[in-house]
Amino acid sequence: MSPFATVAAYTPPGVGMLAVGIVTEVFAPHGASAPGFDLALCTDRPGQVPTDVGVPLTLTHGLDRLAEADLVIALPWAGFRTPPAPAVLDALSAAHERGALVAAHCVGAFALAAAGLLDGRRATTHWRFAGLLAARHPEVSVEADALYVDEGRVVTGAGAAAGFDLCLHLLRREYGAAMANAVARDVVLPSHRDGGQAQYLAAPVPEDCRDERLAEVLAWARQNLHEPLPVAELARRAVMSKRSFARRFTAATGTTPHAWLRSLRLSGAEELLETTDLPVEEIARRVGYGSAAVLREQFVRRRGVPPRSYRRSFTATP
Repeated sequence: MSPFATVAAYTPPGVGMLAVGIVTEVFAPHGASAPGFDLALCTDRPGQVPTDVGVPLTLTHGLDRLAEADLVIALPWAGFRTPPAPAVLDALSAAHERGALVAAHCVGAFALAAAGLLDGRRATTHWRFAGLLAARHPEVSVEADALYVDEGRVVTGAGAAAGFDLCLHLLRREYGAAMANAVARDVVLPSHRDGGQAQYLAAPVPEDCRDERLAEVLAWARQNLHEPLPVAELARRAVMSKRSFARRFTAATGTTPHAWLRSLRLSGAEELLETTDLPVEEIARRVGYGSAAVLREQFVRRRGVPPRSYRRSFTATP
């Protein structure tokens, strides 16, 4: 199946405005490297649609757009405890049956579950309502701590700001890291973050942080990714002990220095694999791995495929 070009976001009455903002921002044009998509917000009945913050949206597209889109996303809504109308469930099922990629953000997963699209599959939703999803749909394997769960043509994402993780994952999966990174930079977000929801309940995982001293160290690390960058060196540059640095780093960013560096190195490797003809050995050196073997081991563990297979996949992707 070719990468998606048209996107239809099902926008029910009571839709979350944060979710609307996420999809319209991610799938908008972001310069030459991410020209944008044909995005439509569609609802049961075109016209004024109330939102969870009381500000109505005027939507002109109905459910017919779900029958045309390559990617269909079910957005969260305030009344998710009541299943959508049968016409909506039929439209979601029909989109899946014809081969569209179907996704759900936050409690939008309840719509996919009601349509039977999550039966026998793993799925996630907002951590607060994961128990309710599991109780109502025991045929679904709910992973409460996942930021997103990719089951091929059905993908679900966690709550609130994790919608960015879901959308960036879809871009990375279908178009490669270069486009996902370009969009992430444009909206000032990390292009990829490891871990589950529980890891981020206390703090988000930004590329930068408000701690000025730490921010300078993070910026220096990005410029020197080819170096080993042990935590002791980062702590020295921050004029802190290793223990104090690790504690402040986690408090400021929501992750550990090791996890942050690993994500940065892998993301850099993805982009070099896609956009250059450099040998894997040279890419490993540039992103700070001691050898191509170490890069391959990390790549397979975290991305599921070896670097050369990843390069072949995205070299042919427009």
